Amino acid sequence: MAKSELEQEFEFQLKLFEFPKWEREYMFAKEAMGRRWRLDFAWPDYKIGVEIEGGIWTGGRHVRGKGFTSLCEKTNAGCLLGWSFLHITSKHIADGDAIEWLDQLYKNRADMAWSLVCALRDEPRKS
Repeated sequence: MAKSELEQEFEFQLKLFEFPKWEREYMFAKEAMGRRWRLDFAWPDYKIGVEIEGGIWTGGRHVRGKGFTSLCEKTNAGCLLGWSFLHITSKHIADGDAIEWLDQLYKNRADMAWSLVCALRDEPRKS
């Protein structure tokens, strides 16, 4: 699938800020729900997904009734499966919000995972 200019710019920022390896067009619900929904960017180990929302000012698919309903179904299914999603627009990419939000979400998920490891080992967590 061809990358949009927004996706290319976001991927450039991911590389620039040295984010951990991501997957493109990741099907997050294929096994659990038999759905072929794809995420623009995903970190499956942390269940983090990013959707780049283009066409919001031109009547793109996700801002019209049927498309928005489908997007809600996809996002809600992901939440039920334990995923966290960020929906990113051109403004969020341009002003750096997208990278900041992703960084915070990634750190939160990594911190939760480390807390779980400590709990499973029955060790106190060190700050």
